[in-house]
Amino acid sequence: MVLEKIPTGIPGFDEICYGGLLRDRSYLVSGPSGSGKTIFAVQYLINGIEMFNEPGIMVATEERPQHIREHFSTFGWDMEKYEDENMLAILDATSTKIGLPSDEKYIDVRPFDTRSLIDQIINIQDEIGARRAVLDSTTSIGFAVNDIPKFRIELLKISTTMEILGLTSLFTCEVLSTTGDQISRFGVENFIVEGNIVLYYTKSENVRLRGIEIFKMRGSNHSKKIHPFEITDKGIVVHAEEEVY
Repeated sequence: MVLEKIPTGIPGFDEICYGGLLRDRSYLVSGPSGSGKTIFAVQYLINGIEMFNEPGIMVATEERPQHIREHFSTFGWDMEKYEDENMLAILDATSTKIGLPSDEKYIDVRPFDTRSLIDQIINIQDEIGARRAVLDSTTSIGFAVNDIPKFRIELLKISTTMEILGLTSLFTCEVLSTTGDQISRFGVENFIVEGNIVLYYTKSENVRLRGIEIFKMRGSNHSKKIHPFEITDKGIVVHAEEEVY
């Protein structure tokens, strides 16, 4: 049986995962602060819209949607335009959590409730026919749940629902350090996904270097090396032919 792959459209990345991500699966994108996790995830959504005509959902649990739109406009990505065209939906799961009102079209009205979040995702997917999704980030959900076994179950519910809905999803995850193969904040996030993409942002003398590694990808072969990447004014570019030493 040959499993369908979908390209991310991120320059160089599809080469190191030999064609893209498996359709209808969930993947974790982990890394320290500043490593480019959210850029990677949003670029995946925007490429889905622009290159492959695949609508997307972004669940924002740590940043207000307006800030997201403003920030990513610097890459030339007009998120509001795609929202107006029903090619993109941003679910505001941040404002209620911090006690602020929101005039967003899609709002998670409870600080964090898996059932409510899943219902919102189902309704949005039904409305715009989404094929891709991003949850940015799982870390804030972990702190809200504050119980690691329960957190793992809640993430599994979200991940499984997205897969059943036909969404190929990226979950971002903050880590304090990428030394010693730390690939998730709470030690369980990587077990509920099909693959784990790790972004490195390490200091060497007086400069910081960026690297990307496919740590795990079930059902698909991939590069076993750490490759350099850069964040340009057009987004992330992976240098697939090079290695980080």
